[in-house]
Amino acid sequence: MDRFLSNAVNRIDAKGRVSVPAHFRSVLQRRGYGELYALRALDVPALDVGGLDLLDRYEQRIALEDPFLQTADDMSFFCHGDGMFLKLDQDGRITVTDFMREHTGISSEIAFVGRGNFFQIWEPQRLSAYGAQVRARLLQLRRGTGEGRVEEAE
Repeated sequence: MDRFLSNAVNRIDAKGRVSVPAHFRSVLQRRGYGELYALRALDVPALDVGGLDLLDRYEQRIALEDPFLQTADDMSFFCHGDGMFLKLDQDGRITVTDFMREHTGISSEIAFVGRGNFFQIWEPQRLSAYGAQVRARLLQLRRGTGEGRVEEAE
């Protein structure tokens, strides 16, 4: 398995560290990530976390923009100014910083959520509320299009 799947909640220890879930660490190891890149998500109170390939993807997109237009500057500000590197210690833990706490509202626990090629870090209650919103939107979409509907027996 080479994707970040599922979710887990881990407690932050007294030194401000949290263990990255074992199944996420195995993906990180298979991908050869020695350092992690974390970016404050634009539209939700979460951090997008991946390897340097995640940062590379954003920088490649910035390079397509005209460097004299505001869009390129805004994108660079977002990817570089709202991003940080995270180091995994030998036990698979990361340090929870004020940078992370300010955007997410994290206090004593962290929810890790797989997103395929990257994962997100959330405050657990905020993740629960967001998950309910996502499921409601998808259910509304399904009901609106009629796809996958199961008709009730009369």
